[in-house]
Amino acid sequence: MAIDAATVRKVAHLARIKTPDDRLEPLAGELNGILAWIDQLSEVDVEGVEPMTSNVAQVLRLRDDVVTDGGKVADVLANAPRSADGFFVVPKVVE
Repeated sequence: MAIDAATVRKVAHLARIKTPDDRLEPLAGELNGILAWIDQLSEVDVEGVEPMTSNVAQVLRLRDDVVTDGGKVADVLANAPRSADGFFVVPKVVE
């Protein structure tokens, strides 16, 4: 797939990127180079190569789903500029 200046202009417009006309041809060349490199990757023989890592294959240790208050109310409220009765005090924002 070859990218020309018109395609670069369209993509830049869709991405809301202001691109001067004198940069369209150089950008098209750069994008064509990137796509050519990606095409080279499809030529690599990966038959029989196992993935090095996978998040899907890992068994994650789960903790019990227990609701707690965290036990650190005083520590959390120590960071607040103002607090009252265990809650943050914030300025009123709705009339």
